[in-house]
Amino acid sequence: MRTHPPSAWRTGWVIWLLLAAPAFAQSTRETATYRRLKPALDAIPAIDTHDHLWPFDRLPGLVVTKRGKGMNLAGLWLNSYFAGVHPLAPWKPGMAFPDWWGKAKNDFNDARATSVYRYQLPAFADLYKVDFDHISDEQARALDEEIFTHYEDQRWLYQVITERANIELMLNDPYWGRLDFKIDYPFGVLVFNVTRLVSGFHASEFKSKSDDPYQFAAAEGIKLQSLNDYLAVLDRLFQKAKAAGAVCLKTTLAYERTLRFENVPEERAARVFGRPRTALSAAEIKEFEDFIMWRLVELSARYELPFQIHTGHGRIQGSNPMNLVDLIEANPRTKFILFHGGFPWVGETGIILMRHSRHVWLDSVWMPTLSYATSKRAFHEWLDVMPSSRIMWGADANHAEGIYGATEMTRRCLAEVLAERVDRGELAEDHALRIGRQILRDNALALFPQLESRLWKHKGIVMKPPETTAKPLQKPQ
Repeated sequence: MRTHPPSAWRTGWVIWLLLAAPAFAQSTRETATYRRLKPALDAIPAIDTHDHLWPFDRLPGLVVTKRGKGMNLAGLWLNSYFAGVHPLAPWKPGMAFPDWWGKAKNDFNDARATSVYRYQLPAFADLYKVDFDHISDEQARALDEEIFTHYEDQRWLYQVITERANIELMLNDPYWGRLDFKIDYPFGVLVFNVTRLVSGFHASEFKSKSDDPYQFAAAEGIKLQSLNDYLAVLDRLFQKAKAAGAVCLKTTLAYERTLRFENVPEERAARVFGRPRTALSAAEIKEFEDFIMWRLVELSARYELPFQIHTGHGRIQGSNPMNLVDLIEANPRTKFILFHGGFPWVGETGIILMRHSRHVWLDSVWMPTLSYATSKRAFHEWLDVMPSSRIMWGADANHAEGIYGATEMTRRCLAEVLAERVDRGELAEDHALRIGRQILRDNALALFPQLESRLWKHKGIVMKPPETTAKPLQKPQ
């Protein structure tokens, strides 16, 4: 027989629920703790550990409009992560904005909840005062005009990135010119992208001079006729990169193949060298790539250049970071940085750090843009199992608005996680602030100590482009 609680107890329970309901309904961003933590994190001059900011006159979003060549709303969206996941109307050179917008505005309808859509919204809201979720046709036209006007001068990039996003230094991966070893912005820090070097078994593998170790060898006067010669070229490339100011390596092989690299004997790799792809089996090509990857890992330790490795969300059949465990365990002198948190395998990445935190770091770069919800869960899990000194972040975008949006999403995500742990009594607020500063800035400075000499915000410097390069983009004749 069911019994009912006494009337007084039941009444007290109802009153408690009514009083507690607002607290249950309150989102993290509405709490007093979040409102204290978020501005504090915003004030930290961040060290962005990964971006792809092209030279100003080669920005991927530049399109030909009736006003001439420049950036516009279509360029920002078509060169964002949104377009990689959702169909979006293309921009035809010289077309009128209403013709594009009339088609494109409906392409956002099924993606309003996705992170690859929402990460750009803070830029439109904060930089242009536009609510893109409820934008009118006239507001879209005005936004398009304003974007074009801003990008007539590259000082807009400097203002958004260094002032509004509060980024002090940015590690930039120039994948469009991997062996050029140059940085185009004074706040940029060189990353040596070694992705293509594993394919050095034959000169026919390289189509661009800026990626071609064979042309590099010829310019350096190094003969390149054997595997030993190729290893000597790799060593010279590391010397050049280090002298040019590179602070780390980067590979995106996870887009092309499995991350499981076997420790292949040199004689087997030597049998592959000098033969074109058409004369090799897939197994032979993999063996050569595996052998070179192990050599790159060894050079990483020798030249003290930590190794950023894209994990997760690539060729998903083989991009789980667990595939790297044997390589990591066998090379304790190499400093590994597991990019993108291994998304979606964030728990696996956490356990790797739990076991190998002496020489492995984790970078949350790109994750809040891919999935804000997964990023929140990941930060909670990671802080449970690893030292807070091992987590970093990056924006991973190619234009100012994307960088701003990704940075804002990261700060929001981190502030939410820290506020929730403080409000649950799991973390003191001063400790939360220290963790936030570690992730946004201090961990990168500890891993890349050479960055200390590049810091400029505490000196009161205003970062701006050289006068000789602050020119408008091409106008119509």
